[in-house]
Amino acid sequence: MNVHQFVDELLQELATVDRFAQIAVQTEGPTVRANAYLSGRIDSFLRIYFNEVTGTIAFALIEQRQRLWGIDFDNRRGWHKHPVQDPTQHIKTDPMSVREIIGELQVILVQRS
Repeated sequence: MNVHQFVDELLQELATVDRFAQIAVQTEGPTVRANAYLSGRIDSFLRIYFNEVTGTIAFALIEQRQRLWGIDFDNRRGWHKHPVQDPTQHIKTDPMSVREIIGELQVILVQRS
């Protein structure tokens, strides 16, 4: 997947989540950095990172500067989750698409509301 494909898929999937008030996307060469801010919560947002060259993908739900949940892929640990119960853990998982990650995020957001 390249940067343009990732951004297209990301924006398409984030548009299905009605809890986001604003989405900021920055691309620079082979990388994407984005934040999707939750409505009415200035300190709560989804942080997203993608690197086309390394294949690194990171999604982290942040609240008050701390990760509450996340799903990542990197070349060192492979695909793994940071569960809500203990976001410091790295639990191995199968590869996930952006759609699947955002779907899991929506479940987490509903549980937290």
